[in-house]
Formats: sequence, C-alpha cells, structure tokens
Amino acid sequence: MTGQLRTLVLGAQQGQVMPSVGHVTNRFMIDGGETEGRFTLLQHLFEPKALAAPMHRHHDEDEYSFVLAGSIGAVLDGEEVIGGPGDLIFKPRGQWHTFWNAGDEPATVLEIISPGGLEDLFKSFGSLTGPPDPQHLAEMAAEFHCDIDLEATFPVIARHGLVF
Repeated sequence: MTGQLRTLVLGAQQGQVMPSVGHVTNRFMIDGGETEGRFTLLQHLFEPKALAAPMHRHHDEDEYSFVLAGSIGAVLDGEEVIGGPGDLIFKPRGQWHTFWNAGDEPATVLEIISPGGLEDLFKSFGSLTGPPDPQHLAEMAAEFHCDIDLEATFPVIARHGLVF
C-alpha cells in the first residue's frame, strides 16, 4: 500500500477477536497492512494465570506491551518482572521472552509490534482445533522467523501455576 493512509475511529466493540494459543484471546485493532508494515496494534485478553506464549524470540520485531488492566509477569532475557496498569513492558527483537497474567483476575494488554506482520502468526493460531503439538507450534513460529524454547517454558509454568 502506498499513498495516504486512512484515518479511523475503532469502536470499543470493533476489531477482529480471535482465540490464541491457550487461554488468551486477541483483538486485532490495526494490522501491519494498514500501516504500510510499520506496526501492528492489538489487545491480548488474558484469563487468570494464562501464559500468552511459550518462551520465544523474534528475529525481526520489537514488542511493546502496555498493561491496561491486571498484573502481567514476563521473563525478559532471563529476568522476571511484573507490570501493572500503566506500565510498559518492552520485549526487543532477538531477546528470549514470555509473558503471562500474574493475577487471579482477567488482564488486558495493548500490544504494539514493530514492524507489522507478526499478527498473521497470531491469526493462524485461531484456526487450530485443539492444543498444537510442540513440533507444529515450532513450525508455525519458524515461518515468521521466530524460535520457541518449550524446555525453558515448563519451569515458568510450574513456578507461577500458569495455564497454557
């Protein structure tokens, strides 16, 4: 797409809502195709104690998670942090990370991904009919230049009593 981008007001009940892996739902707000690939904007809607994704790293994208509601835990390059409403969690490209709802209530994150395009991986999760086997999940991620480390994920799940 070239030329002038369209302007819009996305209503509170608008945007494509799709299940993700595990106990997280995604609300797609602005796709990379609408920003000439510069960024993607979506919401992650977490059930209590829900892990968003296994330990992974992107080679091409930076992620910015702005916590709107709840408490979000994250492992960022081996360090565990907790963010609350108003906090921004930065996950730079090339860094191993995972994140989860650290509370017993639902949580919401506004996610900015730059450059755009990774939302297509998230959308592909919506087509799964059951939990993906680890090999299939790794293959799906690899198509988007992402790596997954399930061995590093299991201790995080156990340590925090998470569901995935």
